[in-house]
Amino acid sequence: MSKFTNYIKQKLMSFRDIFKDENDINEKSVVGFGSFLVMVLFALVDIVTGVYGKELHIQEYIYNSFVIIALGSFGIAEAGKIFGGKKEK
Repeated sequence: MSKFTNYIKQKLMSFRDIFKDENDINEKSVVGFGSFLVMVLFALVDIVTGVYGKELHIQEYIYNSFVIIALGSFGIAEAGKIFGGKKEK
């Protein structure tokens, strides 16, 4: 059982590393990818419910919010790469 607890502890520690100032992960891209996945999930559920003859009611402003988050996150991440962003050591 100690191997399992060590594995869980290691994964939790690596999850905490995401929130440190010095890391290799671009947080803006992670947020953008997450919102893109939610949009894809909305699309797939809409297709599946359409096949079964049901209409999926998604508020337009909710879907548009995910679009804005995805575009904004990827745009900010790319602008950071172009205009300086993180300094290489």
